[in-house]
Amino acid sequence: MHVQTHIMSGWVLSNYLDLTPRERGFCMLAASLADLDGLSILFGQNAYWSYHHLLCHNLAFAIFFSSLLALRSTRRVRCFFIYLSLAHLHLLLDYFGSGPGWNIYYLYPFSRRSLFNPRAWDFYSWQNITAAMVLLVWTIGIVIRYGRTPLETVMPDLDRQIVAWLRRRLPTFAPRSPSAEHRSAPRSLP
Repeated sequence: MHVQTHIMSGWVLSNYLDLTPRERGFCMLAASLADLDGLSILFGQNAYWSYHHLLCHNLAFAIFFSSLLALRSTRRVRCFFIYLSLAHLHLLLDYFGSGPGWNIYYLYPFSRRSLFNPRAWDFYSWQNITAAMVLLVWTIGIVIRYGRTPLETVMPDLDRQIVAWLRRRLPTFAPRSPSAEHRSAPRSLP
């Protein structure tokens, strides 16, 4: 599945949990970090086919990065399980939406046994595009209703500008609560 879809899945779901802006940002990371192994493309096509879905699409990587993100979170144990769940959502989405020929080596590096979906959707299938569009519309709905974007932590000024722009163009959508709901001084990432 597309990286943008993974990022949006983490952010959309995080908006329905009692999390800080930083933790919502970490949810986006947790839902997308497995694709770090896609950087193997920098070493050529063969490296990409050998290591993408191997190095980071597994339980060990999910636990490791969920732990690191939880250490920087307010409620560490709760957030650890949220991040671990989102990492598994990534694996589930890739199981269905990465296209034929992509295995998930869930127990790597302890085992090379893999999960394979013979009916996986093509990467640019209507299913993947529909999932991305649904998440995009959902994201825009959250922006309008809650007054925050996925950029709330890393680019708070741009976040406010996007919210104001969308609300001017779609005035029928009133904020869920006073605009102070969003403006609780977003923390910056380390």
